[in-house]
Amino acid sequence: MVLIKKIDHVQLAMPSGKEDSAREFYNGILGIPEVKKPMELAKRGGVWFESDSIKIHLGVDKDFIPATKAHPGLEVGSVEVLSEILSKHGYGITQDHSISDCIRIFVNDPFGNRLEFLEWST
Repeated sequence: MVLIKKIDHVQLAMPSGKEDSAREFYNGILGIPEVKKPMELAKRGGVWFESDSIKIHLGVDKDFIPATKAHPGLEVGSVEVLSEILSKHGYGITQDHSISDCIRIFVNDPFGNRLEFLEWST
């Protein structure tokens, strides 16, 4: 019996005081709208981005170390278009062709956290 219904959100860590960098990347480049954090949690810093289908929360970690292996996998409409946008903004892209029926890239956010973007062909 599966007890988990769905993933509610993904939490990534970020360094203190870098909320504007998070906004530029997650909202400005990826287009995920920022939402207000609950008042009690806002005191801790960080920033949340949410749409109908995705929730990424960035929380401040005083001993921040980027997640260079663990990562969320985010499905996109066009890896090619996203690659062009990310490249235009100076983000390095790693392509991966090891899964059939899937185009995927890996990119580090402004803090070095690994993100996977994928487009299924079927």
